[in-house]
Amino acid sequence: MPLLRPPLHRVCALGRPPVRPLMNLRELVSALNDFASPALAESWDNVGLLVEPSPPHTVNTLFLTNDLTEEVMEEAVQKKADLVLSYHPPIFAPLKRVTWKTWKERLVVRALENRIGIYSPHTAYDAIPHGVNNWLTKGLGTCTSVPLHPSTAPSSPAEGTHRVEFCADAEHLDAVLSKIQDIPEISCLTTLPVRVEGEEQTRVSLNCSQKALLEVVALLSQNSLLYHKTEILLLQKPLLPHTGMGRLCTLSEPLSLSDTVERIKGHLGLPHVRLALGAGRTLESPVKKVALCAGSGSSVLKGTEADVYLTGEMSHHDVLDAVANGISVILCEHSNTERGFLSELREALTIHLQNKINIIVSEKDRDPLQVA
Repeated sequence: MPLLRPPLHRVCALGRPPVRPLMNLRELVSALNDFASPALAESWDNVGLLVEPSPPHTVNTLFLTNDLTEEVMEEAVQKKADLVLSYHPPIFAPLKRVTWKTWKERLVVRALENRIGIYSPHTAYDAIPHGVNNWLTKGLGTCTSVPLHPSTAPSSPAEGTHRVEFCADAEHLDAVLSKIQDIPEISCLTTLPVRVEGEEQTRVSLNCSQKALLEVVALLSQNSLLYHKTEILLLQKPLLPHTGMGRLCTLSEPLSLSDTVERIKGHLGLPHVRLALGAGRTLESPVKKVALCAGSGSSVLKGTEADVYLTGEMSHHDVLDAVANGISVILCEHSNTERGFLSELREALTIHLQNKINIIVSEKDRDPLQVA
C-alpha cells in the first residue's frame, strides 16, 4: 500500500506563524490620532506624522521609542520598522535643510532612505487618561488622581469665543444684518421672531471671535435702542474628564517620604533618584498628596499644594521655591519618568489596532544621563 502524504501546502501552513494583515499608513495614523487626539497636545508642541515616505506606504511593524537617537534609528532599520512612534518629537525646531551635517537631519535622511515614517504624540500622551502621567501615578500605589491643568474639548459645536444676542425692530433689522454680515469671523447667525413689551421684534444671535466682537459692539453702539438690548456671552469649551497636564494624587493611606521614594524607584526600575527635603520635613514625614508630571514638570507643578513634587527634572530655583514651601521634590531624570510607559502602550495599541500589526519596543532607547 503506497504511503499517503498530506498536501505540501498544508505542511507549509502549519510550519509558519500566522500572517498579520498590513495597515495603510494613513489608516494607521488616523487610528493613532483616535487613540490620543493631537488637539490635546500643548500649543507649542510638534505632534502627529512628522516624516512620511511617498505613498502608498503600508505598515507591518510599528516601532516604539521614547527618544529617536541615531542608535535607535539603526535599530529600527535592522528590525525592519515601517513606522517609528517616538514619544519625543525628533523634529522640533524647523529644519532649513536636510543634509548629512546634523544628527536630526540624518534621522530624516535615514528614515526616508529606508521608507520609515516617524510619528510623535508627546504631550497628547501626557494629557490622556490612559497616558504617561496616569502610568506614573501607578508607582504610588492606590490613590485617586485629578489633572492639575484640565484639558478642554478640542472641538465643540460652538464656533467663536463669544455669543452676541440683541433684539431689533423691523425698521432697523435689515440694515443691521447687512452690516453684520460684512464683518469677518462671524458664524451661527440666526434670527427668531419674538414679542418684546407688546411689540413684534426679531431676536438676533451670532457667534464671533474676540476681534469681531469689537466690531459688532461698535456697530450696535451706534443705536442706543439696539445697544441697551444687547447681551454678550463668553463661550467656553467643556472640560474633558480625567484629561489634562500633570496629576494631583491623593494616597488612600499616607506613606512616609522614605517609602514613597522606594516605591517610585521600584516602579521606574531605578537604583537612585534625587531628593530635596522640604523645609521642616524628614524621611519619616507623612506623604498624603503627590503632585506629579512626567518629563520636565516645573511649569505644570508650580504653585500646587502637595507634600511631594515628582517629576523628571526641575530648575534649581524651582526646587528651592518648593523646598521653602515645605514641599519635598523627587527628581528621576527626564525620560526615566516616561520610558516605562512604552510597555503599557504596546499592550494598549495592540488592542486599539485590533492586533493588525507587529508592535515592538526599542531595546537601545535609554536616558542619556547616568550616575557615575
